[in-house]
Amino acid sequence: MFRQHGIRDFLRDYDFKLIFLVVSLTVLGVFAVGSARPDLQGRQLMGMSLSIFVMLVVSFVDYHFVLKFYWLIYILNIILLGLVLSPLGDDGGGAQRWLDLKVIRFQPSELAKILLILFFAQFIMINRERLNSFGIILLSAILIAVPLILVVGEDLSTTIVIAIVFCVMLYIGGLSYKLILAVLAITVPVAVIFLTMVIQPDQKILQDYQQKRILAWLYPDEYKDTEAYQQNNSMMAIGSGQLFGKGYNNNEIGSVKNGNFISEAQTDFIFAIIGEEWGFAGSCLIIILQLLIALKCALIGWKARDMAGHVIAGGVAGLVCFQSFINMGVATGLVPNTGLPLPFVSYGLTSLVSMYLGIGFVLNVRWVSRRARND
Repeated sequence: MFRQHGIRDFLRDYDFKLIFLVVSLTVLGVFAVGSARPDLQGRQLMGMSLSIFVMLVVSFVDYHFVLKFYWLIYILNIILLGLVLSPLGDDGGGAQRWLDLKVIRFQPSELAKILLILFFAQFIMINRERLNSFGIILLSAILIAVPLILVVGEDLSTTIVIAIVFCVMLYIGGLSYKLILAVLAITVPVAVIFLTMVIQPDQKILQDYQQKRILAWLYPDEYKDTEAYQQNNSMMAIGSGQLFGKGYNNNEIGSVKNGNFISEAQTDFIFAIIGEEWGFAGSCLIIILQLLIALKCALIGWKARDMAGHVIAGGVAGLVCFQSFINMGVATGLVPNTGLPLPFVSYGLTSLVSMYLGIGFVLNVRWVSRRARND
């Protein structure tokens, strides 16, 4: 394949800029993880190597071939999410999110984000002419509801991200503006009613720890020594970093990190470590890299040769954008504590490999589109 097109064509068609952005962000993440938990830095570096390998392999597998098995992808996703609720499921830090198969332990909800993007890319392309019909909208809602129901008991924040990315994909697929406005007109008051209901003492909608996180966000002073403790310390750490931070892996006694005032700083609150040690400048660098990756994916989607390519690249762009916003929002107190990792930065093999898997498909969308255009 490469001999037929030539190395010059390969270098022109392959998106090395996106790879550079993703790898650069991950390298910064490896350093941040090393500062938060030095014993995990080596494992994160190994995870980065594995993720790059997965990305490169996937980037050369024509996404049209993969999407032929879109129903199999959907069924596999449902099975994996369902197994988490079985005896094979494992408690990882409170909620049962992990699947322990003895030889491997991973988090299916992270992989589900990418698998659902692939499924709906093909589903939307096949039904693009009827996407605004009642039957297809109802079927789409049912198909997304099944994994959402399975995930919501494990992780409410992941459920929200998947739902948002689903809406982004429908918009890219051509959902009518009238329907979008109608949904927003319903969703906003429903969200307000939902928030009002879940903060009631006798509510049965959310689990206790989920309700307490929302209450701690609404009333931080009342929960400053319990559920709001992490977020308060996170904001304190970011603020103390000022413009250029206290220095990487510093030994300051007054450091929030060194005082162990934030648990799991290598995952959910990695942005607090970055803010404290690298300051406002370092935090902005992370935000800019995340934004550039999302914009690059969106641009690739815009130039894709078909609707499936549009949806895959656009869905990954939405995932990077919204998950980054929520993670940083938690660290800065803008949103309730959710437990979402910061894409490409936080410690965690499942999250890292899944995000690189998504980038691999985006790379393939561009590669296939450019080659089809040049042929």
